[in-house]
Amino acid sequence: MEPFVLEFPTISGYTDRMLDRYFGITASGSTVGREVRAGMATFLTMSYILFVNPDILSKAIQVPNAFGQLLFATAMASAIGSIVMGVMARYPFATAPGMGLNAYFTYTVCLTQKIPWQIALGAVFVEGIIFLVLSFGGIRQAVVNSIPRNLKYATAAGIGIFLCMIGLQQAGWWPRTRSLTSRWAA
Repeated sequence: MEPFVLEFPTISGYTDRMLDRYFGITASGSTVGREVRAGMATFLTMSYILFVNPDILSKAIQVPNAFGQLLFATAMASAIGSIVMGVMARYPFATAPGMGLNAYFTYTVCLTQKIPWQIALGAVFVEGIIFLVLSFGGIRQAVVNSIPRNLKYATAAGIGIFLCMIGLQQAGWWPRTRSLTSRWAA
């Protein structure tokens, strides 16, 4: 029995050649069809963000139809970021809002520290401008290179545990407290 292979019809030979030339698909050992399948798999892998991100942020951002508006904003930010990454950088990377930072924004900054979401979003905007300046100046890369590898791993693990705690709390398997981390607070 032959394995199942999902084949996509080509739009046209010209379009395939144009995409191949622009992105260097054949040169990297791939095909247009394989890249389309990889893109679909990546979308399906990341699509949970479309629903989890608005759910988390709507706890802090109080506007009419918050979930719907945040769902739209999440989808647009992900689509625009991914398209820019593909077209300008020519890298097949999908981008989306960072779940760890959004959880920190909601549960720590807005709900625990009681900072209004408008002010917190203003701070995020200023942080974005600072990040751009540091990136263009090469300082960001120097800072990233100065962080020990073990600390990078520990930070990623800590964010993962924090997101796991949020999921467990929403499932009812973690006690609801004033703060997700108040169990360990002094």
